[in-house]
Amino acid sequence: MIIDWLTGTAFRVAGTGTTWAELLGFATGVLNVWLVARQKIANWPIGIANVLLLMLLFWTAGLYADAGLQVVYVALGCYGWWHWLFGGERRTRLTVSRTGRREWLALAAAGVLLTGALWVLLDRATDSTVPLPDALTTALSLLATYGQTRKRVESWWLWIAADLIYIPLYAYKGLHLTAVLYLVFLALCVLGLRAWRSDMRRADRPSAVPPGPAPVTA
Repeated sequence: MIIDWLTGTAFRVAGTGTTWAELLGFATGVLNVWLVARQKIANWPIGIANVLLLMLLFWTAGLYADAGLQVVYVALGCYGWWHWLFGGERRTRLTVSRTGRREWLALAAAGVLLTGALWVLLDRATDSTVPLPDALTTALSLLATYGQTRKRVESWWLWIAADLIYIPLYAYKGLHLTAVLYLVFLALCVLGLRAWRSDMRRADRPSAVPPGPAPVTA
């Protein structure tokens, strides 16, 4: 079966096995974030393939919230794919924008509630050994993905915060290649933040007025 192959060992590093799911998740994950930073629409189908691989990987590692999160990512991936194509003015392609104050307040409230609910669920209903960081990274990742579907430039800050927790978390759970992957993600997020900021500045820059006589008014 394909699942047996994906969960099989591709190679070992310092005695720790790395599965094909983790290896392919590494490759598709790096490609996905690079495409997002460049605002390429192909990031969405690549991203959907990536989260399906990570869903299998996280479930076998006991990171249940992260595994369940991938299901939501598939739905958000389909929404983001459509929204990037038709979410702009008059159903045109979406452009980079900032997160408003009211939207920030709503996201903060949702993040606190989601983290608390998942923490309690994971602590009481599963054998998770890392319920709080698992819950917190899940909430941050969902908020960041939402911002990404809307092309909010601040979504990169949320991803950076999540990655700074993910890296030691995955190393602790023995997912060394995935920890390295999220280190790469962290660097790509910084580049993506700079690229989206630059794009937004170009869009905000007033168009140059061509030289010539001033228009005659009535």
